[in-house]
Order: sequence, then structure tokens, then C-alpha cells
Amino acid sequence: MATALITGGTSGIGAAFAEQLAARGYDLVLVARDPGRLASAAAALSSTRGVAVETISADLAERADAERVVARIEDPERPIDLLVNNAGSGVRAELTSSDTAAHDRGIAVMCTAVLLLGGAAGRTMRDRGTGAILNVSSLQSLFTTGSYAAMKAWVTSYSQSLSVELRGTGVTVTAVLPGWVTTPWHTGSGARASAIPGWLWIGPDVVARTALADLDRGRVISIPTGRYRAIGWFARHLPRSVIRWISGKISSRRSRPAQSTDPLTTLTTTEDS
Repeated sequence: MATALITGGTSGIGAAFAEQLAARGYDLVLVARDPGRLASAAAALSSTRGVAVETISADLAERADAERVVARIEDPERPIDLLVNNAGSGVRAELTSSDTAAHDRGIAVMCTAVLLLGGAAGRTMRDRGTGAILNVSSLQSLFTTGSYAAMKAWVTSYSQSLSVELRGTGVTVTAVLPGWVTTPWHTGSGARASAIPGWLWIGPDVVARTALADLDRGRVISIPTGRYRAIGWFARHLPRSVIRWISGKISSRRSRPAQSTDPLTTLTTTEDS
């Protein structure tokens, strides 16, 4: 039976991946920070789907914890067939802030950990001649709205580069770029959530279902729903000066006292590790 390892796999998009992969018959390795939530998620998936669920309590902002997950991926006795790099969190600190703690953590979880885990999976899967890596990025990676967008731009570019490096090896790489998603991070602020029109929201299950379908097709970039594919098309084809102008409008609204009411400041995020 195939095994999938999912970071940030206990809620939001990560939980949706876990549920849908379990429904496909995958055994699971769930990685997250909270041991209690891990145990609860594992028990629920095991009882409802009848799959084996292993858990790893790890904070991917800590290099030692990330290395423990790398060791699990590289374990030749227990191969990982699909890696889902989903863990992440929103970063709203200004790029000029003297306090870089939020940036440091974001880079550690959404860049360094993705590099470490993706590299480990790429090596081991390449040696076996089969496997898949799915990285959760963001539609915001196509804009220039600050630190989070920059980190997710790295994820999008990294995924494409890794796909090129692994071409012809039997290993596929897909980056999914969702938009507004009904996750705890998004809905935790009533003001932020209420400012976004209902028709723009999509559920985590839609993100996971689209990403897995595109992964099956071998697509490198996956954007769920026609509305977000249209936004993505314009973001890729408009002059960069126009994208910077749009991003500047988004960023200027975000810096005001009512920043949380601007829907474009919350294009997407994933669940914290």
C-alpha cells in the first residue's frame, strides 16, 4: 500500500489532503506540532478509512525537527510514495521591520523545510524510479505583496525547478496555488472573513481534490477553480509594472488600521506545522 507524508496535516488544507488520500487507500504519516491534534486526527482517519496512520510531532521551524522528518522520508524500510509539503503560516511583518522573527520563522517553515523535505523525497524517489511531491504554494506568489508572497514565490519557482531536475526519473512535482480558502487561519478574524464575497471562498477539499487530480495528470502548476485560474492568467501576463501597482494598492490598504478587511491581503495561507 502506498504511503503519503503530509506536513501540517491536522487541519485546513492538510487535513483535506489526509482525508482524500486516505479515501484513495494511502497509509499516512502526519506531521504537525500538536501531539494531541495528531493523535485525534490519526484515530479518526484510522477508524473511518481503515488506513495506518503514523504521526510525527515536529516544529518545522526547528532544524533538528525538520531533520527528523527528513530521516523518516529517507528510511528505506518504510518508503514514502507522496510528499505533501503543506505546513505554513501567514507572515504580515513589514519587510523593513527591525524584528525579523516572523520572517525567520516563515522562511524556516515555508522555504528551508520545503527544500530539506523536497530534496530528501526527490533523492529517495529518484532512486526507486517512482514517486510524487506536492508543494502547497499560493496564488499570492504571483504578486508582490510582501514577505509571505515572496516566500510562496520561492515555493512556486522551487517546485518548477525541482520538476526540471527530476524530469525523466519517474518522479513528478506539482505546486498548488490556491486563493481564498476557508481554513482556521482565514476565518479566525471575523472582519477579515466578512470582507470577502462569499462566491470567492473555496473549501480546503476543493484545493486538495484539484491538486491531486492535477498531480495524477503530471501537471507542474495547479490552480483550483476557473476564477483563480483567470486571476493567475492575468497575474502572469500583465506587465510586471501593473502587477507591482496592484500589489502596492493591496499593501497600502493592508497597512491601514482596517487592514484585515481587505480581501486581497489574504489570498491564501496553509496550516502551521
